[in-house]
Amino acid sequence: MKKHNYSAGPCILPQEVFEKSAQAILNFNNSGLSILEISHRSKDFVAVMDEARALVIELLGLEGKGYQALFLAGGASLEFLMAPYNLMKEGGKSAYLDSGTWATAAIKEAKLFGDTVIVASSKEQNYNHIPKGYTVPSDADYFHCTSNNTIFGTQMKEFPSLDMPIVCDMSSDIFSRELDFSKFDLIYAGAQKNMGPAGTTLVVVKEEILGKNGRIIPSMLDYTKHIKAESMYNTPPVFPVYASLLTLQWLKNLGGVAAIEKINNAKAALLYGEIDRNPLFKGAAAVEDRSNMNATFLLNDAAHAETFDAMWKAAGISGLPGHRSVGGYRASMYNALPLESVQVLVDVMKELEKNM
Repeated sequence: MKKHNYSAGPCILPQEVFEKSAQAILNFNNSGLSILEISHRSKDFVAVMDEARALVIELLGLEGKGYQALFLAGGASLEFLMAPYNLMKEGGKSAYLDSGTWATAAIKEAKLFGDTVIVASSKEQNYNHIPKGYTVPSDADYFHCTSNNTIFGTQMKEFPSLDMPIVCDMSSDIFSRELDFSKFDLIYAGAQKNMGPAGTTLVVVKEEILGKNGRIIPSMLDYTKHIKAESMYNTPPVFPVYASLLTLQWLKNLGGVAAIEKINNAKAALLYGEIDRNPLFKGAAAVEDRSNMNATFLLNDAAHAETFDAMWKAAGISGLPGHRSVGGYRASMYNALPLESVQVLVDVMKELEKNM
């Protein structure tokens, strides 16, 4: 039976990515070598890295606007550290929006480098909404936000316009919807949420914001060093970059970000429509801030959990339990999850209602 993969990460990937990746593990580009064993300096892999970086800029609509794309290691968690290291001045200040667990982790790292102002937080409400109506200090070196909160199922629908660099952690909704990406000066995203397997992190940075904070930055944490080395300052995570390239190619062939956004909107409308219609369920996040990537929902009566769990498992659904911080269920509907899989879940929810 086909599994309907709702895992929050590592994520579902397109079937063709699995097939091409599997072939490359056996024989990459008819070289007689596996993608797992080729030199990262080989002509074949340099071409992979170059195309992947170029495709990122193309799909985000940032061509000719002074941006560079990098594929680094360390996950978004390392970017929590690299962003302030590269952007916060000695004795400077940063401003952060606290909208969830990963924003809190980023704030913790920023505090190591200087005054870190939390402009707003939804922590007291268990992060069930995106804070609004906040003011960002005009003397901050940059403003940091998290576009989508995987654990709590909230997503920023609007972003502030500021006279300072805007940094955004887009780990769980990168390439899922159209935005004016030129509003952001630094974007980072762990690949394993919506783009590829775990092991590489995408960084998109506007070069002109770098080299202005007066800090001596260790080489491995310096964006300028990685840009100069064309994302190969050290041995890159070869296979995750290759699988990410295949996913980017799949997205481009589908019609790009505009095309996948329409599909993602349809999936979210289908599932949230059932959550709101079905008297056995309720959403966990504020309606206006609901994430199209991660739908969090609860049973109104926990006594139905055993029956519901057995039903969705029997239907071939995987990865549905919610994070312990929220409980209930979390349906992660990343780009590669087909609408048909969402229909399977909705049908199970309707069947549960019929049986009660």
